[in-house]
Amino acid sequence: MLARCLSTEEQDVGLWDRQGNRWLVFDVDGTREAARQRALPQTPDRPAPQRRLRPLCAPGYTGRKRGEAVRTRTTVLQMHTHQWVASFGNPGNGQYREELRRAKTAVQMYVKAHNFPSERTLVRLDGQYGTRAVVADLADCSYVTRGKDYSLLDRADVQARLHLPADQHLNSAESGVCRALYDCPDQCLGEDGPLVRVIVATHPAPTRAKKKRQVGLIRNGVVYELFLTNLPQSGFTASDVVSLYLHRGAFETALEDEDIEQDPDRWCSHSAWGQEAWQVISQWTWNLRLELGHKLHPESVRTTEFAPALPEQNAPASLAASTLASGYAPPATATSWKAGRFTGADFPLQPDGTLHCPAGSALVPHEQRRERDGSLRVVYSASIRDCRPCSLREQCQWSGCATAKPRQVSILLHPLSVGSAPLLWRDWPRRHQRRACLRLHRQRLDIPDRASSSAPSDRSPSDPLSG
Repeated sequence: MLARCLSTEEQDVGLWDRQGNRWLVFDVDGTREAARQRALPQTPDRPAPQRRLRPLCAPGYTGRKRGEAVRTRTTVLQMHTHQWVASFGNPGNGQYREELRRAKTAVQMYVKAHNFPSERTLVRLDGQYGTRAVVADLADCSYVTRGKDYSLLDRADVQARLHLPADQHLNSAESGVCRALYDCPDQCLGEDGPLVRVIVATHPAPTRAKKKRQVGLIRNGVVYELFLTNLPQSGFTASDVVSLYLHRGAFETALEDEDIEQDPDRWCSHSAWGQEAWQVISQWTWNLRLELGHKLHPESVRTTEFAPALPEQNAPASLAASTLASGYAPPATATSWKAGRFTGADFPLQPDGTLHCPAGSALVPHEQRRERDGSLRVVYSASIRDCRPCSLREQCQWSGCATAKPRQVSILLHPLSVGSAPLLWRDWPRRHQRRACLRLHRQRLDIPDRASSSAPSDRSPSDPLSG
């Protein structure tokens, strides 16, 4: 697959962001195969029991599969051509960090063989990779993954952002859940870790929640989810990033089809290398069927609008819609109207959603209004009981010592400068092409017997030779 040159039409696949840049998306995920093990008799008159699958599998997370021991297989799928790029297996839960490094090497070899820029390669990962150590391994490529370190929610700047209006709201058509999205860029994971764009998604917790929730963290009746990425805000909004992660239909469907057509996870060898060879051959056969199926039923690349285009921000009729569709930039405050007076920067935003004045009092939000340029103004106000006896009111109030109204400070949330182009997804319809190759296995080739036409035979004419 690496040595085969792609045609011009095959190269015209990928994901186009809102600035018109093309990306190639690869999905790296693990699939598990569980083994059922019988109880072995252990008596003094028998030798020590040994299981034949011991080199292959080990106790681990079985997921929804029944069994006592599992083997994890990390797979790499090219999302647009639906070709398998690599497969790495290990007993039990596997060695996911080592397998991820090998998967990244395979992706780099693929894009290099097809002359595609590596900076436009996007790797989509499962939730088990959302840790600081794994993100450090992916510092030289683009990625989208679900975060596992919920201690990020306790950061002061993240808590302050959660008390501001949400950037966007994302409705899920499958579950009906409406997520409020908060974009927190330039978050450092650890002291020397890379800068990460953290997107916090919140929605109300269900009334009848399960005893143990698999995804997210519940606090005070709200479910918090973390998504980590390093994609630019100018090309992908927060809604685009979350939709790109949750849109897992193509990969999960490919795994389901692979099990139906080939069953690569079945136990076919008692040796680890034999099992690996079976999985590699299965993926090679899958890719070969894609190419042969395209020869049987050639089709053009299909284009899907992954996300609609954003309205132009300079259009007066769509200012509110464009702001909600693109998200907000970091909060900004006004400058001083007079020298020697306190500015908005002297009232820092606190994790509890209030502003802290230089005198030690708190300002609480009481108004939100939309400006003509599309920005959102959040107005904070202090208590008149704190402002009247304050010793710093000469530097704070408009009228100096004549304190008739409490101090007010506003924070401006300007809309992000995001491209207005739609997100386009271009890929191949591959399922019926593979199924066309599978139908060839059930065809029968009839070989006529030439001798039967010249000499009589006891064989019935309705009983032809077949192969």
